[in-house]
Amino acid sequence: MTRDHAFPIKICGLSTPETLEAALAAGAEMIGLNFHPKSPRYVTPERAAELAAQARGRTQIVALIVDYAPQQATELAQIVRPDWLQLHGKETPEQVAAIKAATGLPVMKALGVATAADLAEVALYHGVADRILLDAKPPKDAAYPGGHGRPFDWGLLAGLDPAFRFMLSGGLDPANVAEAIRIARPAGVDVSSGVESAPGIKDVEKIADFVKAARSAAEELKKAGQA
Repeated sequence: MTRDHAFPIKICGLSTPETLEAALAAGAEMIGLNFHPKSPRYVTPERAAELAAQARGRTQIVALIVDYAPQQATELAQIVRPDWLQLHGKETPEQVAAIKAATGLPVMKALGVATAADLAEVALYHGVADRILLDAKPPKDAAYPGGHGRPFDWGLLAGLDPAFRFMLSGGLDPANVAEAIRIARPAGVDVSSGVESAPGIKDVEKIADFVKAARSAAEELKKAGQA
């Protein structure tokens, strides 16, 4: 099976050389390093720089940041040298543009979805963010953003413009990612807790199973589109 780089599979929240290597071996097109201190997947910039060096030239490196000022983002980018910044906080379109301008890096903006009304926000970031990641909204009392292992109703995305390309996240795992791709028809998928044995502890076998399942479903989606 050939790897379709038009459908990136991202393994986020990696924190050890062994699990990073597993993601690379499985064929993940993107790996994510999490810089939110309250997350169990947090890595220091210095540790992340080591992991980034291991991955560089083999996959795209994504730095996940939450409500950083442009100067903060620039300082982190100088240390880690990521290929992308993933903005996972409450960044406005203006703040997204400012971080892009300051760092010179492409930006992926994560937007939380719980109801159809949440999708209205997507249009505000068109032409500003280089990529949109639709994620499950966190619980109201959550200490950090993200789906917290819970999917949202993928059927909500049926009303989106078919030409709109987005990545899908939130509660994905090896068992449900194929169904998620079939229903939501995303342009890529992102997983973190769904390939863990415990919060922040990645599982090598789950990483391999997720990438395999997502790749197969993406191939089927591509064939269906060509039929």
